[in-house]
Amino acid sequence: MQQDLKVLIVEDDPNVLLGCEQALQLEGIPTEGVSTAEKARKLVSVNFPGVVVSDIRLPGIDGMTLLGELQAMDADLPVVLITGHGDISLAVQAMKNGAQDFIEKPFSPDYLVEVVRRALEKRKLVLEVRDLREKLNNRPGIEARILGVSATIEKVRRLIVDLASSAADVLILGETGVGKELAARCLHDASARRDGNFVAINCGGLPEALFESEIFGHEAGAFTGAGKRRIGKVEHASGGTLFLDEIESMPMSMQIKMLRVLQERTVERLGSNTPVPVDCRVIAATKVDLRDLVDQGQFRADLYYRLAVATLPLPPLRDRREDTPLLFEHFSMLAAARHQREVPPPDPERMRRLMSYDWPGNVRELRNVADRCVLGIEGDFPARAQPNGAGPSPLAEEVERFERSLIAEALRRNGGSLTRTAEELQLAKTTLHDKIRKYGLER
Repeated sequence: MQQDLKVLIVEDDPNVLLGCEQALQLEGIPTEGVSTAEKARKLVSVNFPGVVVSDIRLPGIDGMTLLGELQAMDADLPVVLITGHGDISLAVQAMKNGAQDFIEKPFSPDYLVEVVRRALEKRKLVLEVRDLREKLNNRPGIEARILGVSATIEKVRRLIVDLASSAADVLILGETGVGKELAARCLHDASARRDGNFVAINCGGLPEALFESEIFGHEAGAFTGAGKRRIGKVEHASGGTLFLDEIESMPMSMQIKMLRVLQERTVERLGSNTPVPVDCRVIAATKVDLRDLVDQGQFRADLYYRLAVATLPLPPLRDRREDTPLLFEHFSMLAAARHQREVPPPDPERMRRLMSYDWPGNVRELRNVADRCVLGIEGDFPARAQPNGAGPSPLAEEVERFERSLIAEALRRNGGSLTRTAEELQLAKTTLHDKIRKYGLER
């Protein structure tokens, strides 16, 4: 339980108030007691770090009125009402009005602690989600686009910023769904070419017969059906950035011509002998190891070395599991706005499954799951999946990977506090510190 969460007890009977405080404090739950609703209102605001336990019968403003005022201020604030024997009907009405629970006098200390713990757990999840949303809304620059709190993704952001300030061509490496085009757009937007065009071409999506015309352009009459001049993608990207996605799919005949464009920075339209100067930065992306294709004779070595002046590797989601909650919340918010639905409430079981899943489709697959969750058609997905048909990992490796993600998420929830994280995970602080160093985590 987080130390900054507490219980505000509103009770005019000093003996009952003292008993409630002692029962909770003995369980390590911080409390604050007041005798009237008027005093309680001054202590509670939006994002109050805890829950309220209030008697229904109070001098002045009663517990039912206090419940209504607190619900109007913060609808997600758990309020537990204490009722007398004759107040059961009021308690039932209070539950309909949004109360978290009610406790009938007389009650045992253990039952009070049980009810309060449930309320605190709910409050903790709500505040965590709010914190995530605030971070998403207030992230500056590239942090608002390349989301994540892991050390791995922070290195990616730093590398993008460093490369953006240069004129070097870049080769982005990563599995399907990791966000290669997003990284390319960030490189463009952070560069001096941001006012120029960002022209994206999927090399695997163009028929070979149209490839040359689409990329290099053509003059009127260059071939049957060419009624007028067409400016190609390379020329259109002059002054900006040319993004070649799935570069491994580019036909060998086009690889030769692309190499000449990169070397001479000129392009000749089909049907013309006049070279046209172009000034564009080229960013290519691939999901395979181009060096293997070079060895197999399926990709030109000279083009590979020309493209890979600088490389930007993007990690799969399974290697940065601690980023899953932030990404899921972000995609859920986008989906809710797009489909005009509510954002799903926090669900510890769902988050456990999301954190333990291998995500073979990476961030793109996570976004689809968030969409389905918002639409109410989430369904089940495997507890674990091996990417790209790989065999099962050794048990020790799987255990370490899961342990790393759990520690990283607990650190995030507790604001990097070593003490609170150790208490939540029930670890000695020295053991936790050693594991943070072992896994290269940042507090």
